[in-house]
Amino acid sequence: MDISSILQGGYHHPLARTWQGRRQLTKSMLMYPIFITDDPDASVEIASLPGQRRWGINKLEGFLAPLVKKGLQSVILFGVPLNCEKPYLDLPVEQDMRGTPADDQSGPVILAIKKIRELFPTVYIACDVCLCEYTDHGHCGLLNADGSIDNSPSVDRIAQVAVNYAKAGAHCVAPSDMMDGRIKGIKQGLIDAKLGNKCTLMSYSAKFASCMYGPFRDAAGSAPSFGDRKCYQLPPAAKGLARRAIQRDTAEGADIIMVKPALPYLDVISDAAELAPDHPLACYQVSGEFAMIHAGAAAGVYDLRTMAFEAVDSMIRAGATLILTYFTPDFLEWLGN
Repeated sequence: MDISSILQGGYHHPLARTWQGRRQLTKSMLMYPIFITDDPDASVEIASLPGQRRWGINKLEGFLAPLVKKGLQSVILFGVPLNCEKPYLDLPVEQDMRGTPADDQSGPVILAIKKIRELFPTVYIACDVCLCEYTDHGHCGLLNADGSIDNSPSVDRIAQVAVNYAKAGAHCVAPSDMMDGRIKGIKQGLIDAKLGNKCTLMSYSAKFASCMYGPFRDAAGSAPSFGDRKCYQLPPAAKGLARRAIQRDTAEGADIIMVKPALPYLDVISDAAELAPDHPLACYQVSGEFAMIHAGAAAGVYDLRTMAFEAVDSMIRAGATLILTYFTPDFLEWLGN
């Protein structure tokens, strides 16, 4: 046997095996997506997202304090309007064509930013920026009369929401709408508000029109009332479009690049690491990925913890430096032991 063929001596020991990965998952790489509703006392289970809930601001301290103690360092907030969560209350519909409730000063996201900053000043707060939860049509931008996206005013409105989140104290704004030119619009808005050097801009640069968003849409009440989002989210096979979008967003001023979903798009994560080597690279292990791993474990196909680590290790191997995942509470526990 040739000497060069002997590899196992390099990973025979558990510690030596950790050295074989260029990077290992750490707590600082985790960002926890949480759903905030404007029912202040809400703690509502999301059936399709195991272990996840919609939270009201009065419940945030009890919910987050144990996680912060275990090492939680960052969250990303998603607002859930009350009438989405409790249609049976027959409340007035707050959504409108412009998504006015998105940056309501008394709305769930802005109140949550202020509450978390007050309670947990070391926690980094990102905010998803989109209109789908807040529009009466459920699309991510403003519409023309024929139902198509009206891009320019959509960018203006998205930028307005992002700036208002930053003014409220968000450390990071993360537009997920996929409107053309919104990174440039948001960056200019932050600069004009004298927040360009105080707020990170994380772009969902390569967000695909995936079938894996179903549990999230249950959680956020964000399914479109007609049609789909295939005219602005990327086609699943569109590797070239993803590469172009990543390059565009870096040129427009994004501070962090994101790929979403993660596991089916490891090649795109790898491409992003190549195209934007000087940028942090995020990926979102989306609700369908999370639910799928839970379902497989429940069926006895594999061990939950082992599969969760294997999935995330593949993302890190592809080049990701930041992981948005609903497994964050589990990883905080697992990495602590």
